Amino acid sequence: MSFADEFQTSFTEDAERAILVGIEYRDASAADAASSLAELARLTDTAGASVVATVTQRLDAPNPRLFIGAGKADEVASLCRSLAADVVIFDEELSPSQQSNLEKAMPREVKVIDRTALILDIFALHATTKEGRLQVRLAQNQYLLPRLRGMWAHLASNRMGGGVGSRFGEGESQLEVDRRMVRRRITSIRRELEQVSRMRNTQRCARYASGVFKVAEAGYTNAGKSSLLNRLADAEVLSYDKLFATLDSTTRRLVLPEGRAVTLTDTVGFIQKLPTTLVEAFRSTLDEIRGADLVLHVVDASSEEYERQMRAVEETLEQIDAQDIPRVLVFNKADLIDEDARATLMRKFPASVIVSARTGLGIESLIGAIARSAAAGESLMNVLVPFSRGDAVSLAHERCTVLAESYEEAGTAMTLRVPRDLSGAFAPFEREAGATGDGIPR
Repeated sequence: MSFADEFQTSFTEDAERAILVGIEYRDASAADAASSLAELARLTDTAGASVVATVTQRLDAPNPRLFIGAGKADEVASLCRSLAADVVIFDEELSPSQQSNLEKAMPREVKVIDRTALILDIFALHATTKEGRLQVRLAQNQYLLPRLRGMWAHLASNRMGGGVGSRFGEGESQLEVDRRMVRRRITSIRRELEQVSRMRNTQRCARYASGVFKVAEAGYTNAGKSSLLNRLADAEVLSYDKLFATLDSTTRRLVLPEGRAVTLTDTVGFIQKLPTTLVEAFRSTLDEIRGADLVLHVVDASSEEYERQMRAVEETLEQIDAQDIPRVLVFNKADLIDEDARATLMRKFPASVIVSARTGLGIESLIGAIARSAAAGESLMNVLVPFSRGDAVSLAHERCTVLAESYEEAGTAMTLRVPRDLSGAFAPFEREAGATGDGIPR
C-alpha cells in the first residue's frame, strides 16, 4: 500500500481501542506521571485511536522482563479482553525483550507498542514532503533494527495488521526481518536523504552567505508556531489543533518596520521523551535552528504544563547544540488566558513577549524584539560613498539598515547600521559623525 493510500485508510478505518500503561516512579511526583500519560493520550488521539483505559503502577524502576510487574501485566491483559482493546501503548520505550514478553502476556490479537513507536506512527501519518517521508522511514528502521527478533513473531501472527503502530515502511511489500537487509535499507535511505538534503543545504548556505538575519521558531508541539509564522509573514502554512501537525520546516521572508528583511523558519515541534532516533533522523531540519541568529522559543501560554514543556524544549536545544543561540521567549495563545494570568507570566518572565497569533495581540511587540536582536550585532557608521562605487550603495541597501541618505558633491552620504561582517567593507568610506563632504562638522 502506498503512503497516500495508508494516509487515507487511517481516516476511514474505525478508531482502534487503546489502553495506556505508565509507571509512577517513587522518586518523582504523581503529577509528572499524570502529565506524561495525558500527553500520551493526545498522541494516541492524533494517531487515530480512542483511549478506553489508563493503567499505572508505582515502581522504583521498570521491570526488566515486562516493564510492569507480572500481576499488573495480567491485569492489563484482562482489561484488553473485557474492553475489547486493540492495542496497548506503553509510555516509555520498551526493550526488544520486554516487548516480546508483553506480546506473549497479552491476548493474541492485541498489539503492544511503546511511546516511540506511536510518535513514529504519527510522523508517518503527517510527513508530506519527500524529505519528511525519508526522515520518518530512517527513524522507523533505526527503531526496528534492534527489535527484529522480538517483532518476528509479531509479524508472523499478523499482529501488526493495520492502524496505530503499523505505518512502518510505507510502500514496501513486507518488513524484512533480516538484520543485513534492514541495515542495507538504512544505508539506502540515508544516501537518498543526503541527496534531498543537499538541496536544502544549498538553500540554507545561500541564506547564510547573504548575511540576512535568520530567525527560527522552536517550541513544544502544538504551541502555535505555524500560526505565528502565518501571522508574522502572511504565510499559508498548515496549522490545526493536533500534535505534530507539521513536520517539515518552512522559511518565509519578514520585512521589519525599518525596511530590513529577515528570514523566519518554522521547525518541527518538540515533546517530552523525544526519541533519539527522531533527533538524528531530523538532523537536517533541526539544523535550521542551529544556524539561526535568533531563536523564538514559542510557548503555549494556555497550557497548565507550560513550564514542563519549556524544560523539554530547553533539553532538546541542548541536545542539538543550540543552547547558546540568543533567544526570545514568546508566550502564544494569550487570547485563551485572562489578564491576571498574563500579568503573572510577565512577573515570572519579564523579558518575554506575550502574543496571540490568532488575534494579533502583542505581534508588534514581538516584531520590535526581533528588530532589536537583529540590530544588536551592528555598528553605527557614517559613510560617504563615491558615485563610482554604486556597488557599495547597493550593498548598503541590501544588507544594512539605512537610517539617512543624501547626495553631496563627492558622493552618497549615508548613516548606516552595519552588520559586524560588513564593517570592513564600509570602513574606507567612513567619516566622523555630523561631517559633510567638505569635512566641516555641522
